[in-house]
Amino acid sequence: MRLRILGTAAGGGLPQWNCACPGCSRARAAGPAVWRTQECLAVSASPDAWYLVNASPDIRPQILASPELAPPGGTRRTPLRGVLLTDGELDHTTGLLALREGAALDLFAPAAVVAALTEDFPLRSLLAPYGAARWQTLAGELRLDDGRLRVSVIPVSDKRPRYAAGSSRPGPWVVAYRFDDTVTGSAAVYAPSLARWPEELAAALSGARCAILDGTFWSEDEMERMTGHGPGARAMGHLPITGAGGTLARLRGHTDTRWFYTHLNNTNPAADPASRERSLLTSALVEVAADGREIHL
Repeated sequence: MRLRILGTAAGGGLPQWNCACPGCSRARAAGPAVWRTQECLAVSASPDAWYLVNASPDIRPQILASPELAPPGGTRRTPLRGVLLTDGELDHTTGLLALREGAALDLFAPAAVVAALTEDFPLRSLLAPYGAARWQTLAGELRLDDGRLRVSVIPVSDKRPRYAAGSSRPGPWVVAYRFDDTVTGSAAVYAPSLARWPEELAAALSGARCAILDGTFWSEDEMERMTGHGPGARAMGHLPITGAGGTLARLRGHTDTRWFYTHLNNTNPAADPASRERSLLTSALVEVAADGREIHL
């Protein structure tokens, strides 16, 4: 199995266009080499079949920077077969509009998200004239790439996107995924948005060689401390890395798994390779994912 980490920032990227917090200011001064595009992953169990997890607004440059996703010479074919959405957030779905010119893709999402993208934010009707989408609701497990890639769906939250905040549709609204290569036996978990740590997630992490988790915020009160306003991490649908109930404490001791954080907010000091927070992660054998990073399992 191969994982290509296409983007690693929370909504708005790093730096954000309208922000001069310490993280954004540092990134601007350092230049594009350290900038982060918005979170997205590509996964494959065979060379000619790749699947995206989420479709960020930055999807075009992300695909262009990934040779594995390029069409064969002289063709308009693509190895991209489909997209699995973890939720209905704008920074995870609007990139689908940029994929409209390709062949029809299979698009998978929880039922509540498919309904929201039909009624509240009518992305389905916008894409329909281009014939670029075959929508399918997710629950439990599915097989992709002629059965070689087994995908397990892990409900992790009922946090609704802001455009559907008043919706009464039952969840789950946010999911994580476990990918199993049925030929090699390798497994990976991708969970970029974690409002809680359910038992199903703990079970899915068992035996996984790689896990890429929600690293949006370093601490619960980060937004307020860095920008002077804003709700806490949990109120925004993200467990912080540190503090009471933080995710880092859950990872210690699990040395059989390679741990990565993704979906870093612009306020997260761990985005800076020279920070004390990054050193703490390194000492805990946890990595901060980088745009373009490829992982072979």
